[in-house]
Amino acid sequence: MLSFIGFLPAFLAFRIAMNSSPSNAFFRVYIPTLLCLPDYYRVITPGVPDPTFNQGVALVIFIVSMMRGGFKGYRFSHLDVVVLVYAGLVFNSELQASGYSDAQNLMFTMLFSVLTPYFMAKSFIEPAGMRYDFARRVVACLAIVSMLNTWETRFGVNLFRVVLSPFFPGQGEGWMITFRFGMARTAGPYGHALSAGIIMMLGFRLQRWLQFSGAWPDKWKLLPWLPIKFPAFLTLILTGGFFITFAKGSWLAGFLAGFIVAAGRMKQKLLAFMVVLVLLVVVGVPALSAFLAYASVGRANAKDDNQETACYRYELIQLYVDIAKQKELFGWGLTKWPAIPEAPSIDNHYLLLFLMHGKIAFYCFLYVLIGTMVRLLIFGIKQPHPPNSGGSLAFTQASIYLGYIIAIATVYMGGQTIPMLFMLTGWAESFMHSQGRDYAPSGSVEPEIATAPLCGFRRVV
Repeated sequence: MLSFIGFLPAFLAFRIAMNSSPSNAFFRVYIPTLLCLPDYYRVITPGVPDPTFNQGVALVIFIVSMMRGGFKGYRFSHLDVVVLVYAGLVFNSELQASGYSDAQNLMFTMLFSVLTPYFMAKSFIEPAGMRYDFARRVVACLAIVSMLNTWETRFGVNLFRVVLSPFFPGQGEGWMITFRFGMARTAGPYGHALSAGIIMMLGFRLQRWLQFSGAWPDKWKLLPWLPIKFPAFLTLILTGGFFITFAKGSWLAGFLAGFIVAAGRMKQKLLAFMVVLVLLVVVGVPALSAFLAYASVGRANAKDDNQETACYRYELIQLYVDIAKQKELFGWGLTKWPAIPEAPSIDNHYLLLFLMHGKIAFYCFLYVLIGTMVRLLIFGIKQPHPPNSGGSLAFTQASIYLGYIIAIATVYMGGQTIPMLFMLTGWAESFMHSQGRDYAPSGSVEPEIATAPLCGFRRVV
């Protein structure tokens, strides 16, 4: 019964959705719940799937939205089919492997951690002109988490578990604090520091976009004594929160993602991306060759812990690809593949997805990641140089996809990283369908700015 405290956010969301609107519940309850409360605690509900905090809120918003005729602002696009097929294939693989009694839990996860976040973001953000509000709420939540996480990195104590574990006995005990450079790697409410690194990378890129777009006041009335501007203060907090995860894969992902944003801010965007592509080939191909040589020596011959980790991840592919090919169409399900004792942890989400759910689900997922990123880049290049946010948002979203693409090659994508990815996808899809309308931070549509013709003359009096 103690775990029923997990329904409190859902109850609050129901009140707001009924008295105001489901979209209001999405912004005011779902986003803070997703980002500030752990995903590994579940409400024990005998006979039905056990929801997490954020799944309970998503369920309520979905029900109220259906009672009111569906998600307001929704427009169909081809990506809807890809996401639906992906979710269906994930459920089907577990259904074939374990039967319905186990597969129903995964079906519930697909419904309320993949599909509902995708359709909520697609319906509630861009159609209502709420892109700034959405990004500000995400950044504000992650700034709070970052500040709380300083306690964890200093003392090795996760405050989220200290407060919530008494209400969920026996849950979340498998998530242990790990250490690097003699300091605790902060996980916050995200289970593991690697998941926290992905979430913080996303928040940092959104904050840089907000700062570039002038979406924050220079001074905040609650902190008038700050010696620096409030947007810079938030950027420092998010940078610190990102750093203290000590997630090197996410650090690398965030660094490389910055090149997309930098190129997208150039006036000659196409030329800038061509330069980036050339550099990627000139530098990336030799670097990849050197990494393969570094990682293929075997763990027994590794010179240090870093090389041993690289060797382990290289060996994972060699060990598990043949097993995945035995059931390559629909996969083995969540846990039914023959485990290899010397490689118990599969620290590569692409390999794990192929192993669990087969190549069709794998290709659908790749299209969501890589296909959406490429479409955003093409869309952004075609847009005029942004007076405020429209064009730059496409490159910010694309940079987050690149961050995901790189980061999950070194870690399992779980917890809040899943609904955040599909919310980003729904937002990006509706943004591209809006033809890149440029909103002011207040939410109003920016007037078009007349541009002078190339090499034109001014009339001077």
